[in-house]
Amino acid sequence: MASDRGQSNDYRGPLRRLLLGVLLVCLVGIFLLWRIDSPRVERFRAQVVDRVVPSMDWAMAPVTGAVHILRDFQSYQRMYEKNRELRRELQQMKAWKEAALQLEQENARLLDLNNVQLDPRLTYVTGVVMADSGSPFRQSVLLNVGARDGIMEGWAAMDGLGLVGRISGLGRNTARVILLTDTSSRLPVTIQPSGQHALVIGDNSPAPLLDFIENPDQIRPGDRVLSSGDGGVFPAGLAVGQVVADPGGRMRVRVAADYERLEFLRVLRSYDHERIDDPGDLIAPTAPATAPAPPGPAPQAAAEAGNG
Repeated sequence: MASDRGQSNDYRGPLRRLLLGVLLVCLVGIFLLWRIDSPRVERFRAQVVDRVVPSMDWAMAPVTGAVHILRDFQSYQRMYEKNRELRRELQQMKAWKEAALQLEQENARLLDLNNVQLDPRLTYVTGVVMADSGSPFRQSVLLNVGARDGIMEGWAAMDGLGLVGRISGLGRNTARVILLTDTSSRLPVTIQPSGQHALVIGDNSPAPLLDFIENPDQIRPGDRVLSSGDGGVFPAGLAVGQVVADPGGRMRVRVAADYERLEFLRVLRSYDHERIDDPGDLIAPTAPATAPAPPGPAPQAAAEAGNG
């Protein structure tokens, strides 16, 4: 066994030296071959390159893969930055969209106000609804117009659909509008087409009560309700709503105004009523001139009484 190991060690040493020598000779030969300047050698080198270099793609695969990974990472980074920019622009577009929708709704409300047909003698002041009372026992809203704009208490307020209420409470820059649904609201109306007169009484419900009807048998659900102008409270002919019947059979008014979306209100200036400074001249006719008394025996009796 020991002799076998010694023989194998003896053969390995010379064999290694022989292989190393052959490798050095090959490298020197390749070096000399690549340094010789000859057309034949050049053709030979070209043939060697054509056969060896294409088969070296497997050696370049890791480098090519790494380059592709680097390019993909750079592309992903650019896409990430672009995505963030697009998200910012989308947020801005959403904000602009919301603003556009609000302006569109505002424009629609103003167009509704402009489409309301009013008596040409009526003038108005348009105000913005600032807030409401928020109380279940009081139905009112606050406008941004007041005494400085010439507003007076008792004037009617309308939206783009119909009558909303009246001015009750006035400041320099603000005015409070009591809605038709408030319990303190009383409005004389005319019901069309029957022409019946009635009174719309607020009870804090969405549909105020219709009471004091002249002839209830002539009233039908769906009839139009207009302000009558009685008592000089409101101008006549303003749209109030339609007649409806509640489950109990009582007549009510479904108001034409959209109380859920009150944004702009038109305050109507009332007519200029003629003032009566001397009502006595209007009620009693002027008395005729007194005729002179006819002559009689009264003077003679007076003279006799004096003599006596």
